[in-house]
Amino acid sequence: MTKPEVCVIIAARNAARTIPVAIASALREPEVAEVVVVDDASTDDTAKVARAADDGSGRLSVIRLDVNGGPSFARNAAIASSKSPFISILDADDFFLEGRYRELFASADWDFAADNIMMIRDDAATDVSKIAAPQFSADPEFLDFERFIEGNISSRRVQRGELGFLKPVISRAFLDRHGLRYDENLRLGEDYELYARAVACGARFKVIRSCGYGAIVRADSLSGQHKTQDLKRLADADLALLAIDSLPEGSKAVLRRHERQVRDKYRLRNFLDVKNERGLTSAAAYALASQSNLIPIVRGVAADKLDALFRRAGFASKQPVPPLRFLMAATSPLGET
Repeated sequence: MTKPEVCVIIAARNAARTIPVAIASALREPEVAEVVVVDDASTDDTAKVARAADDGSGRLSVIRLDVNGGPSFARNAAIASSKSPFISILDADDFFLEGRYRELFASADWDFAADNIMMIRDDAATDVSKIAAPQFSADPEFLDFERFIEGNISSRRVQRGELGFLKPVISRAFLDRHGLRYDENLRLGEDYELYARAVACGARFKVIRSCGYGAIVRADSLSGQHKTQDLKRLADADLALLAIDSLPEGSKAVLRRHERQVRDKYRLRNFLDVKNERGLTSAAAYALASQSNLIPIVRGVAADKLDALFRRAGFASKQPVPPLRFLMAATSPLGET
C-alpha cells in the first residue's frame, strides 16, 4: 500500500496564541502532504504566526479571508484549494498526537475514519508534545445512521461527548461523488450535519478507540459562543435531513428526537433573549404563543432555577469538568464516556 496523502485543514480566527502547536503537530505526521490554514478574517496576527510555523517542507499554505465566513465557509475554501485524496480537520487550538494516522490507515475499508479524542482542560495543559494517550483498543466499529444520531443526543447533567465532535479523516472521492461539502449556513453543528448526511448517503464511518487527537477545552472557545439563531439553523438542518426519502422510519424517529432537543434549546434561548431585549411581557407572549414553545421553556427555566438552588445550597448540580477525559471510554458503548 502506498503512503496515504492527507490534507490537514485548519480554519482559524484569532488563534495566534495556539496555532503554532496545531501546525507543528500536523507537519510532524509523514502522511500529511498538505496543511491548509484559512485565517477567517482574524483581528490578530493569526496569518503571520501561521506562516512563521512553516517547517520549510513546502507543505504549508495560508489563505487569508477579508470577511468572516464561519468555519464551514473556511473549510470549503480549503477543500477547494487542496488536492490530496484525504481530508482531515484540525481545530486551531487542538493538536494531533504523534503517529495518529498509522492506526487510521491500518485498513482501507472506510470512507470516514475517526479515532478517540483526548479532551484536556485548558488550565491542565502543559507541553502537548509530551502528552501520550493510554493504549485503548484499535478494534474498529462502524456507525450506521441511527447510532450516529443517537450519539449526538446529549443529557443535561452529563459531560458532553457527542459523536459530532469526532474529527475523522475523510475520503475526498466520497465527498465529490455525493456532492457533499460543509453547510455554510451553519456555525454550530457543521461537523454533525456533514457526517449525518454522509452516512445517509452510505458512507462507511469507521471509529477506533485508540486516541490520536488532542482537544484543549477552553472556556472562551469560539465553538462555545454560538448565537441563538445558530441553534435554529441546526434544527432546520435536521428537518432537511428528514426530507431524505431513502431514510427508514427508525432513522427518522431518532433524527426527530435530535431535532426536537435542538429546537427546544432554541426556544428557551429565544425566550431569554426576548425577555432581556423587550421585557417579561413580550417573553411571556412568546412562550404562550404555542404549546411547542411553552413546554420546553417551562422545563428549561425550572431546570435552571433548580441548578441555581443546588449551587446556593453547596451542591454541584453538574459534574465538574475533569482535567483530562476521553470522548469514548475504553469499553463502554460507543458514544458514552
